[in-house]
Amino acid sequence: MKHRLKAKLTTLLQQVPIVRHLSRQKFIAQFIIGLIKSRNVQFGEVAHHLNDEVKVASNETRIQDFFREVSLDYGLLAHLLLRLLPATGKLRLCVDRTEWDFGQCQVNILLVTVGQGAFQLPLYWELLDNRSGNSSAADRIALLQTCVRVLGKHRIGLVLGDREFVGHVWLKWLKDNGLNFVMRLPKHHQLTFANGRRVAVPDLGLAAGQVRRFAQVQLDGVWGQVWVKALAEGDFLFLFGNVGLPYMDQLYAKRWTIEQCFQNLKGRGFNLEASHLRCRQKLRKLVALVSLAYALCLSVGTVAHAKRAPIKRKNHGYRATSLSRHGLNILRQLTRPVTSPHEPMARMVDALLRWISWKVARYQVTKIVG
Repeated sequence: MKHRLKAKLTTLLQQVPIVRHLSRQKFIAQFIIGLIKSRNVQFGEVAHHLNDEVKVASNETRIQDFFREVSLDYGLLAHLLLRLLPATGKLRLCVDRTEWDFGQCQVNILLVTVGQGAFQLPLYWELLDNRSGNSSAADRIALLQTCVRVLGKHRIGLVLGDREFVGHVWLKWLKDNGLNFVMRLPKHHQLTFANGRRVAVPDLGLAAGQVRRFAQVQLDGVWGQVWVKALAEGDFLFLFGNVGLPYMDQLYAKRWTIEQCFQNLKGRGFNLEASHLRCRQKLRKLVALVSLAYALCLSVGTVAHAKRAPIKRKNHGYRATSLSRHGLNILRQLTRPVTSPHEPMARMVDALLRWISWKVARYQVTKIVG
């Protein structure tokens, strides 16, 4: 089943050539399987699962050569990831930043996920060079412009962001481009009403649990809607946007999907923070391959949960494991040497990859060439 999965992934990469040469496409397929089997991004660990016919040291050298020499087409990669999502309906974008330290090296990733419901995938990302500082408005706008080109503005139903993603230039760009958005703001930002009166959120006099809504106020020089809820210990859930005022908090709650995505890319999935890479270009490439592995696991877990192997619920009602971890466990089991490709779960994965390949073949001409 391992060789069958490699062949299917290679065929998919031939349809959307994020790298041009067949040998590189085969390598990416092998690397994705190695990530799934090892659950670790360290090259020495992946090398144990890359190619069983050569020495581990040779596999590790091949991995190092790939990350040093090969360039990826991240635009085409975004199109490939998009094919895993429904072909119709509005999509939700979540923008966030994650960082960690490796010795003196500080990794700082600005990333956008895309999805519907609980199905949320990385779409596009950049490695920032600002010593773990916040992203700038220019960084965010450049990232979103790429996402708009890939998706088309008509498919973006909502953009969500946390307290870092504020400021006049950023909010004005979202509004001027006709994008629906909800952003959480720090409590020190002041509201400006139509009569010119200005008030800070802590001065609204809200008791813990109390909610206030304002249909038309100015914030950071941009007119929009405000939803405020007083939390414990003097904090506030302070939301600003241009859509869904009565239920803005429910829309913003969907932002948690990007936190789950980060968790599954890192400690709960592929241990991305264990990377020893210091070069930003190599790290960006590694995030790409981990994102492909995560997308495959999430797709398999979602289909398996719906059709063949539902995830058990705990007493509190939540699933015992995430959809991506469910898919990861299934794929690790299927890539064992004793697994037959004729097993029901293997046939399900085979059918899923054929369906993805069909979607790519159907939509790539208008999207990728256009």
